Amino acid sequence: MLLSQQDKAPAMTADQFKSELIRILPQLQRFAVSLTRSRPEADHLLRDACATALQHWRTYDPALQFDRWLFSIARNCWDSALRKHAVGVSDKQEPTDHDVARQTSTPVDKALAARPIHRTASGLEHDLSLPLMLVCAEGYSYCEVSQMLNIPIGTVKHRIHRARKSLLAHCKK
Repeated sequence: MLLSQQDKAPAMTADQFKSELIRILPQLQRFAVSLTRSRPEADHLLRDACATALQHWRTYDPALQFDRWLFSIARNCWDSALRKHAVGVSDKQEPTDHDVARQTSTPVDKALAARPIHRTASGLEHDLSLPLMLVCAEGYSYCEVSQMLNIPIGTVKHRIHRARKSLLAHCKK
């Protein structure tokens, strides 16, 4: 059944779009840091993702969740940067106390960003740490992470299981 123009969700105005983008910036910044594992690269990615979103704001479908749409843009920008410039993800990059404090905004985030756990999670393979941080730190469901990262839900579950197992093994040492 096709929806008529009247049945579709109303489009956002430019001001509403900008307000929503500003509201999501802290989450988008944490996502960028988890992708790049580098504050300077995350800042570049954040700028690119915001610029792309602002250029294409009219294409946003209000039926979609705004944060997922932005995360997809950020992920696509990062993938493009990796392809174009062969940017490497630094596994040795450890966040400073100041970085951890700026990345977190809720008590749950602050608890999850405890230095030893965060340092260990940052040391995991990127394919393991990204789904783990999206589920545990950002509170997304496995299904949402599957859609954001464009991987099967079973793969998300498996990667999170492996990441948690690695963290547990490290904590027992």
